[in-house]
Amino acid sequence: MSAVADAVAPDIDRLRRQFRDGKAALIGAFRDSAPTARAGSTLTRGLARHVDTTLAELWRQHGLPDDAALAAVGGYGRGELYPHSDIDVLVLLPPGQASPDDRLRSRLEAFITACWDIGLEIGSSVRSVADCVAEARADVTVQTALLESRLLTGSRRLFEAFQRDTFAALDPKAFLRAKQLEMRQRHQKYEDTPYALEPNCKESPGGLRDLQVLLWVAQAAGLGRSWAELAGRGLATRFELSQLQRNEGVLRLIRARLHMVAGRREDRLVFDLQTAVAESFDLKATRHHRASELLMRRYYWAAKAVTQLNQILLLNIEERINGSADAPMRPINARFLDRGGTLEVVSDDLYQRNPHAILETFLVHQQTPGINGLSARTLRALYNARRLMDAGFRRDPLNRELFMDILRQPRGQTKALRLMNQTSVLGRYLWVFRRIVGQMQHDLFHVYTVDQHILMVLRNVRRFFIVEHAHEYPLCSQIASQFERPWVLYVAALFHDVAKGRGGDHSELGAREVRRFCADHGLDAEDTVLLEFLVREHLTMSRVAQKEDLSDPQVIAAFAAQMGNARTLNALYLLTVADIRGTSPKVWNAWKGKLLEDLYRLTLRALGAGGVNADAEIEFRKTEARQLLALHSQLPGTEQPLWQTLDVRYFARHDASELAWHARVLWRHVTTDAPVVRARMSPLGEGLQVLVYSPDRADLFARVCGYFDSAGFNIQDAKVHTTRTGYALDTFQIVSPHLDAGAAHRDMISLVETQAAQAIASSGPLPEPGRGRVSRRVRSFPVHPRVTLTPDERGQRWLLSISASDRSGLLYAISRVLARHRINLQLAKITTLGERVEDTFLVDGPELSQPKAQLQIETELLDAVS
Repeated sequence: MSAVADAVAPDIDRLRRQFRDGKAALIGAFRDSAPTARAGSTLTRGLARHVDTTLAELWRQHGLPDDAALAAVGGYGRGELYPHSDIDVLVLLPPGQASPDDRLRSRLEAFITACWDIGLEIGSSVRSVADCVAEARADVTVQTALLESRLLTGSRRLFEAFQRDTFAALDPKAFLRAKQLEMRQRHQKYEDTPYALEPNCKESPGGLRDLQVLLWVAQAAGLGRSWAELAGRGLATRFELSQLQRNEGVLRLIRARLHMVAGRREDRLVFDLQTAVAESFDLKATRHHRASELLMRRYYWAAKAVTQLNQILLLNIEERINGSADAPMRPINARFLDRGGTLEVVSDDLYQRNPHAILETFLVHQQTPGINGLSARTLRALYNARRLMDAGFRRDPLNRELFMDILRQPRGQTKALRLMNQTSVLGRYLWVFRRIVGQMQHDLFHVYTVDQHILMVLRNVRRFFIVEHAHEYPLCSQIASQFERPWVLYVAALFHDVAKGRGGDHSELGAREVRRFCADHGLDAEDTVLLEFLVREHLTMSRVAQKEDLSDPQVIAAFAAQMGNARTLNALYLLTVADIRGTSPKVWNAWKGKLLEDLYRLTLRALGAGGVNADAEIEFRKTEARQLLALHSQLPGTEQPLWQTLDVRYFARHDASELAWHARVLWRHVTTDAPVVRARMSPLGEGLQVLVYSPDRADLFARVCGYFDSAGFNIQDAKVHTTRTGYALDTFQIVSPHLDAGAAHRDMISLVETQAAQAIASSGPLPEPGRGRVSRRVRSFPVHPRVTLTPDERGQRWLLSISASDRSGLLYAISRVLARHRINLQLAKITTLGERVEDTFLVDGPELSQPKAQLQIETELLDAVS
């Protein structure tokens, strides 16, 4: 082997330079060229040819036998290479050799080593033709890689025998089934949507792999190896052919520029790289959109088109392979047929002859039992009919009536509207919706594009009306069961965020859009007023619940006055729950649910009684708390030692369960000198509830926050109260990813009680807060920190609002500033929206009334959260 290596050693340096310089020249030319699909194709094919030449020369230099062959397989076999793609090759052994002899093995090892030495990071396999056939039969992935093979150098006869035998071993039906299952599994891995905020442009739904699957199954069935061949066999129309080529070109170009910008193999459009890739396309930020948003919209539109085309062509190929094109069909009406559970148009030109049938497609889909999808013929007809859906189509009274019929059906709205979006009908009919298709949201808590978020909210609202889902949100389902005209809520869901990305207040702009929709579609005045209110105020209920003091009767009275009646309150509550649930799996939690439910119940009671009777509510809570104490075998009067030290604000802020728990724990410790800490599983079923009772001191809240931060807990809520006798009585709602079920909870409770008490009792300066780590998403889209201090009407208490990117230790950093200025905390509402925090504190303290001191406090808080 060393003799062979020595013989070719003088050429290695030359080949290394030649390969490196050639690759750099191709990438440089691509970097400097206009960002067109042709440039992407020129690069990928140029890189493949450059590698072809280098490998062929190395093969010859190493004296490999003429009766062996070197083939490119996989993506390289297609003749496409991206700047950092894998280079997969197959060495075919000469006929009659099951394995290489010593001489051939030595030469092959030297060849592979030389490839790596010059910078060709190849993945290689060495097989006989018989081995290839056996491997292909056992593994569909190997079968796919071999299907895309191309001779680089060596024996053409051997390569043709290899292609003939491996193709003969293919079972088109089994291959199709395997590829369909593999694609479904891949889609699930990548969030089952083309609209992920960091999509993989190769593997995600709508990515390049979905196009490759079409060519693989077509090739396996002998139906063609290119888009032009598929079109020639009637599997794609001329329009579809142009769309396939155009959108494949967009995806190729994005992937090539992503590799170039990253300087490595990177197929995900991660936040860190989106802006740089956008700039490589010469995309510039506009007044309302970042450059990265413009890039991602371009990607999403291409991915959506690929998703549609993949579905159309794959169904067509499946019909050819399985011979189901002539299957019997059941007539549904004069325009549609039932083809084995899919909806089929009676003719390819149905929509050209009768454009009203476009929307009727989705109505029939809803109304016909047993229909679970659209056939390839219907999907193709819809895809080719998009240009019919113009302004005249949108103004047509019959089309408007059909759209309202879809919304008013007793079932199927979620599926119908998702199908309408997938086939581009929804955006063509509701032109305002088209503007937000593929619109990203950089608010750090939405994980979907605007159109996908809207459809998710619609789904959530729809589930409140479905009996099978009543166990998920019982109160919502109870309210929904008595709500007349559910379709009003579906319209509210469709329009609540439809004006995102325009600049200005999207709620106000959306209210105008829904008012226009109501006028166009003949909705009566009552529903129009309600819809306009819901869209304009869709953020109000969550803001009041998460930022204001629900124990304050004036807060409830003001909110009730804004609602006006129970129907408006019911509608806004259902929309708010559905909206928060539709932002991200991380945003909703049991504590947010309780805050919204508390606000809903208090407001409903205020609307029913014509006002808020705070005294009656407090007496009711006290009575219920005494009953709970009796159930725990507590003697009558157990509550008195503690309750005598507390004012009405305490009773207004805690429910009966908390009143009873506090009294049961503290009746012996009302005048204690040492801190008392008790914890229990949260009644909400999520995290722990922790009671802290201690002689009050300026830094108490900071020390508690410091302990929770160091122990890895996140504070969701804090109710802070000071007794008449100078004791702090604070209740915290905390969560941790380390809280598991069972005995671990008991151990954690004991640990929290012991360690928190020690932390509170400690003296000396507060430790410096750590600079908590932030996520990649926060680094890419930081929130501009905001701190506001506003006095109440009497100037006695102040509302402190803080908005910032989330990080560990943030609340402790805030609390240290408050402690330093001896600011008393009366209430804390900790709101985490994905990776953004919106915290609200009710505070008082003498320094807040001094303008100079207030400015200093705000400055220090901004420094703490920046």
